[in-house]
Amino acid sequence: MNSTETSAVDDLGALAHRLSHPAATPCVCEAPRVLADRPDGTVVRSGTTVAKTHAPGTDREALAARIAVAADPRLTGILLPPLTAPASSAALGTAVGGTRPPAASRPVTFWPYGEPVDPGDPQAAPWAEAAVLLARLHRTPPPVPVPPMRGPAKAAGAVERMRTALPGHPSALPVLAAWDALPAWARDEAPAPGARGRFLCHGDLHLGQLVRHPAPDGPWLLIDVDDLGTGDPAWDLARPAAWYAAGLLPPEDWLTFLDAYRSAGGPAVPAEGDPWPALDVPARALTVQTAALTLAKCAAGQRDPDEPEALMLASCARIATSPPELATGPAS
Repeated sequence: MNSTETSAVDDLGALAHRLSHPAATPCVCEAPRVLADRPDGTVVRSGTTVAKTHAPGTDREALAARIAVAADPRLTGILLPPLTAPASSAALGTAVGGTRPPAASRPVTFWPYGEPVDPGDPQAAPWAEAAVLLARLHRTPPPVPVPPMRGPAKAAGAVERMRTALPGHPSALPVLAAWDALPAWARDEAPAPGARGRFLCHGDLHLGQLVRHPAPDGPWLLIDVDDLGTGDPAWDLARPAAWYAAGLLPPEDWLTFLDAYRSAGGPAVPAEGDPWPALDVPARALTVQTAALTLAKCAAGQRDPDEPEALMLASCARIATSPPELATGPAS
């Protein structure tokens, strides 16, 4: 981390600390801690407050709309509510008494801290709880106008990242073939078709997007609304579906997730019968996205894929040579 990045993290931590501790309140907490530091966002915790800088080039109006959804009482018990509206990071250095803003033009939001899923305890993964939250989200009409959910845009970005990292490389050819076989809406080239595109969706569902609030044992809530918007609700089921099809998610966990979603009245799949016709396109798109990111990261790190990554690459290769609605069904 260079000096500018260190300053950004320090400033974020200082402002989170200020929000968490009014001036007259004695402080006995630990120093601010970095929870995530990626190109698309830095997240720092101080006490009960989390500060997040969003990706460069973030559409501020779209982000404000997404934050408004999270703050709306109709989403209480589904989305973690923000502490504040989006602020400009250009003023952050001044706000904490510093001399340099951490990442000029990048918006900053503030959130209550929630306890995340324990990655070391897969048996306790809250698949049923995640499914119920998704079903409730999908059944809630958008309380304010919001842009399309960014799931297809993220898939397209992953493919472009792979093209840049591995131009013309043979390993990218199956991924590109699977990508080219997707319909235009799944490649972010057209709106989702008909009524399927009108539901409120998270846009980037995985277990890292759940926390318990209040920490450490409050109810599970969905976090990270950067990709939230209207779209096909099947997209939010697509990552676990793709993992199941690739052999990464045990059948019992997939069935727990699917049954809980159906029992909660989720509209993404029929209430009974084969879910794969509804899930096929989004699951293929998430498989391609994962494979593209794997190849880009492996190229950047000059390493071979690990076992889970290799399974997703194999699943993508299978998609490239299989007809739709068979490509992402569970492997026999």
